[in-house]
Parts: sequence; C-alpha cells; structure tokens
Amino acid sequence: MERELALEFARVTEAAALAAACWVGKGDKEAADDAAVTAMRVMFDTVAVDGTVVIGEGEMDEAPMLYIGERVGNGTPPEVDIAVDPLEGTNIVAKGLTGAIAVLAAAPRHSLLHAPDIYMDKIAVGPECKGRVHLDAPVKENLREVARALDKLVSEVTVVVLDRPRHQQLIEDIRRAGARIKLITDGDVSPGVAAAYQNSGVDILMGIGGAPEGVITAAALKCLGGDFQARLCPGEDSEIQRCHDMGINQVERLFTIDELVSSDDVIFVATGITDSFLIKGVHYQKRRAVTQTLVMRSKSGTIRHIEAHHNLDRKPLFRDHRIKLLI
Repeated sequence: MERELALEFARVTEAAALAAACWVGKGDKEAADDAAVTAMRVMFDTVAVDGTVVIGEGEMDEAPMLYIGERVGNGTPPEVDIAVDPLEGTNIVAKGLTGAIAVLAAAPRHSLLHAPDIYMDKIAVGPECKGRVHLDAPVKENLREVARALDKLVSEVTVVVLDRPRHQQLIEDIRRAGARIKLITDGDVSPGVAAAYQNSGVDILMGIGGAPEGVITAAALKCLGGDFQARLCPGEDSEIQRCHDMGINQVERLFTIDELVSSDDVIFVATGITDSFLIKGVHYQKRRAVTQTLVMRSKSGTIRHIEAHHNLDRKPLFRDHRIKLLI
C-alpha cells in the first residue's frame, strides 16, 4: 500500500470523529453512531482504493452502510481489506466520558481475519513483552513476565480490564498477584494499543471484549511491534455457526497476532472523539474544531500524530444527522 493512503485514511477517521463529537454527552448513542458511520462512509468514496469491509457494522441485512463485504473507495488499486469502527465507545460518547475514538485498519486483500461480532478473549502487550506472555498462562505468571520485561515490580504493572461481571475472577487474580488495575467502562481498542506505547500508563490489556475490536487492535500492535493473542468465545450455537460461515472452523483455536493480521503491510488510523489513553478528543475553538489523529504504518514503522484545525463553516452538519462533508 502506498504511504499516501495513510493521510487519506486519516481524513476518513477525522470525518467520523467530527460527526460523532456533536453528540458527546447528549445521551443518544444510536444517533452518535449513525452520524459517525454516515460520515465515514461518505468520506471513503473520495479515497483512491479498492477496499472490502471485513470488519464493520454487521452483516448486509443488519447495517445499511459499512457492512461486511461492502466495497469502499473509488475502486482503483490497491485491493485492501478494511476494518472499521466509526465510533468505538458509543456509550462513552453518550455519557460524555473519556476513551472514544474513530478507527480503521487496512491491509492487503485477504490478510485481516474476518471475525464475527462475538466475544473474544484477549491479551495485548508492547514490543518489550513480545513472546513473554500467553493467553493460557496463569495471570500471575503473565504479570511476572511483563514486570521482568519492563524492569518493573509486579506492583508497578498496570493492567487494563473492562469493568464487567464476567471479569470478576480475572480482577481478583490480578489483585492477588499485586498488580494495579485500570477498569474501563467501554472501548478496549485504545487501551490495547496503549499497552505498546511508552508512558501511556498501560502495560497490558487482559480480558474478554469484542472480536472485531480485537482484529483492529492486533493491526495496531503489528505496527508497533507489540504482541496480541486471542480466542473466540461463542456463547450460542448460532454464534458458532457464524464463525463457520466466516471460514473459522476451529472455533476454540488460539489466534496469534500473525494469524489475525497476516500481512506486514498494515495501516492503522485513529482519531480521538473524546480524550483517551492515546490521543485527545475533538476540541472546539469558536467555529473551528481541532482533532488529533494517530497514524501508523507497519512497513516503515512510522508513527505520526496529526493535529488538524477544521473550519466548521465549510463542513456543515445537518440537524437531521445526515452529514454533508466538504473536505
């Protein structure tokens, strides 16, 4: 993939973030998500790429836009897989909390796992800890290895976990081992990526979250040289069948980062909607909005932080939530 695509993809996530930010704290997560999806889909039409959505808003009969299998871009090469989450953290935006982002990952065609929208057990670490942890290892052992790799005491290691009843035992095990915990309400992509970022305050992500978000996180960690392992957690026979329909026959297998993202040519882009572990959210200055976007390429190892100042008078947002973006 040409490096110029990274900037084009940044414009896509910026559009979604600007649209979703209009709904921060207004208690309507569906409207926020709809605004982000619409803006992202409109902006994709301007990108010179032949993309296929492999991680998106759901099946074709469930989502009007950015559904799995939808073609995006203007149809010109290169052919790429696209994984998107126009609004990662719908509840976060609705409640005006921290941690919401608009995010996408892209890689050459057939190199991103087509993950169904079910739960996935995950573990994410940075490059110093690559090869040192295992999803099936005891929590205490994984935390000890992370501490050794980072030259820390276990009591100085910070673990991010989604605050859910299903994680009660995991939380107890982490505390028993002596590590610190940051509980998050929603959205585990940002903290998963932060585990590979120095001075982010996050050393490791553990626990069960969405499978689509897991693939996106793995793409980011591929850019950062981190490590990621996962296992799907289907809860019903229908979810097992969905895995089979998407080509995953060994549902209980352990996926490594290279199986989730098989290419070494990956682009990851995230724009902040509200402030997060990685980047600031959308901030308003009179009739302007300021966005921060994280752009990473695995091929070059380049990490960019783009701050953009948007003239909102030239990007009208219609009150009926349909967005016309003149970018």
